[in-house]
Amino acid sequence: MRQAVQEFTIRTRGKGLYEFTPEVETWVRSEQLRTGLLTLFCRHTSASLIIQENADPDVQTDLKHYFERIAPEDNRQYVHTMEGADDMPAHIRSVLTGVQLSIPLIGGRLALGTWQGIYLFEHRTSSHHRSVAAHLLGE
Repeated sequence: MRQAVQEFTIRTRGKGLYEFTPEVETWVRSEQLRTGLLTLFCRHTSASLIIQENADPDVQTDLKHYFERIAPEDNRQYVHTMEGADDMPAHIRSVLTGVQLSIPLIGGRLALGTWQGIYLFEHRTSSHHRSVAAHLLGE
């Protein structure tokens, strides 16, 4: 068994989905493992990680609109408001989507489906530099 770690920085321009599948795949290939498990961990509480369709951008639009409806930016609904109207809804959205992904490595490749991509889901309005820790375990 061998382990490898990497940190990815994703620059966001506000709310939205930011695909970073190619960067992850390049790093995984460079480690030359055939079988294993990749764990990705978002080191933030107002952004999250998801695996989602990367072929039709309408999926991303619909996801963003859905999360706006289920966790609206309305300070009248929240106690935690000191960091702005978008902060508490960002925490809720992060809890609902999660901050960790596990992806099997089979035959030296991530076992993603044909239309699946790895995304950082930014839930805040302003730009950020988000950090995602990666741990690859395999042989």
